[in-house]
Amino acid sequence: MTQVRVAVLGASGWMGKVHTMAYQTFPHFLGAESGTAKVVALVEANPEAAKELAFRAPEAKILNDWKAAIADPDIDLIDICLPDSLHYEVAKAALLAGKHVYCEKPLADTAAEARELADIAKAKGVITRVGHAFPRNPVHDLAKEIIDAGEIGEIKMFKGCQHIDMYGDPLAPYMWRANGELAPTGIVGDTGSHIFSFMEFLVGRVSSLIADNFIVTDKRPVVDGLAYGEETKLTGQEEWADITNPDGTNLLCSFENGARGIVDFSRIATGRKFMQTYEIYGTKGSLVYTYDEVNRIRFYSNEDANGRRGYREIDVGPENETFRSFLPLPNFALGYNESKIIEVAEVVKSIVSNQPMWPTFETGHHICQMVDACMESSRKKSWVDLT
Repeated sequence: MTQVRVAVLGASGWMGKVHTMAYQTFPHFLGAESGTAKVVALVEANPEAAKELAFRAPEAKILNDWKAAIADPDIDLIDICLPDSLHYEVAKAALLAGKHVYCEKPLADTAAEARELADIAKAKGVITRVGHAFPRNPVHDLAKEIIDAGEIGEIKMFKGCQHIDMYGDPLAPYMWRANGELAPTGIVGDTGSHIFSFMEFLVGRVSSLIADNFIVTDKRPVVDGLAYGEETKLTGQEEWADITNPDGTNLLCSFENGARGIVDFSRIATGRKFMQTYEIYGTKGSLVYTYDEVNRIRFYSNEDANGRRGYREIDVGPENETFRSFLPLPNFALGYNESKIIEVAEVVKSIVSNQPMWPTFETGHHICQMVDACMESSRKKSWVDLT
């Protein structure tokens, strides 16, 4: 197989649009030597939203039921861009049907569900991928190279955060992401999992943690038809819905390698449109990253001469093969959509070569363990071991 036939589920949503674009775009930048993809089906349950899909992939079937895509013998890869609560059910059905599966995060609502999915995938011998795209920015490959080469020594501490302000305003309207039935873990699975993916990729597995989850505003006005990121004026006649999952989390953790971690994330940080940072401190140096400088890493080394030590700013550029595929000069900035293009290219390469690439459903299971531990720890108000 050199061309992977794809069905995108939840095609009219933000992630569905990004994934569809990425399949069509990646060969222009990253080449077709490792395989290509064709979007042969777009699945959308909302008939009104589905009307807009035909122009995005003109030859694709427009389906209203994800089960039809899984049953289709002409589809190789099921790409899941559905609400969190559907991930486990759909992924399990696809795996049992022998399909390769690429699922947006969080992989499942619980670690037990994620474990089951990883086990089925192994038994079926199919390729899996979880949509943790942020670490696929080439700057994080450089960070990992520095760490793996021992240039910052033994890692002792990780600090990370991710904040947005979609719910900073107490009157910001309700949406499905705040519904504990559709998104049971709230900000923990939605945003915390992004930081957890950096932790897993760069530092290693977490062994225990203690977390405090919190809700800042317990009710919000309901505005029908409002999409993510859209603004509206309230009429005063709106119904109000309860917020039933966490708005934010503070946590401490221990890694299996002995390092310690301090992490926080939220959707209520007024003024933080998108804040994502990490700091990794070792015995010989450290690394600092902020998404505001998306392709730049700051590197401190004790190997520098006394009196010359300080953080050097390194802009990843065309010396990195993946970066060079997009841009000929450094500091032009590869953003989120490019990270998704890189991710999709890796999914296709994995299927064509039958070689899994990070992060698989095994990785997704560990990240779901961290999410589970946050929920349990906050309920119990105590440390929780990951098993």
